[in-house]
Amino acid sequence: MKNNILQEKSYAFAIRIVQTYKILKSDHREFILSKQLLRSGTSIGANIEEAIGGQSKVDFIHKLSISYKEARETSYWLKLLRDTEYLSKEIADSLILEECKLNCVI
Repeated sequence: MKNNILQEKSYAFAIRIVQTYKILKSDHREFILSKQLLRSGTSIGANIEEAIGGQSKVDFIHKLSISYKEARETSYWLKLLRDTEYLSKEIADSLILEECKLNCVI
């Protein structure tokens, strides 16, 4: 089976998002924004997986477009968490850069 860079990158990104969510919950007791980040950040890879298993070219494109939108939403939550100082600039910017690179591949 051939490696799929998009699958690998989105999965690695989802792991970082889950870890960030755990920190936001435990260290900062932030539950609302962190849940939004978790939902959108893990949805990127889930939609990529659905696209790969798509029933048609149209289905594939549709699922990838959802993944793209989720990536943009994730970037928004990361910027908001950074600018409200729930996340350090270093952590947020690192995740934003990773999301941007992932989005360029999508």
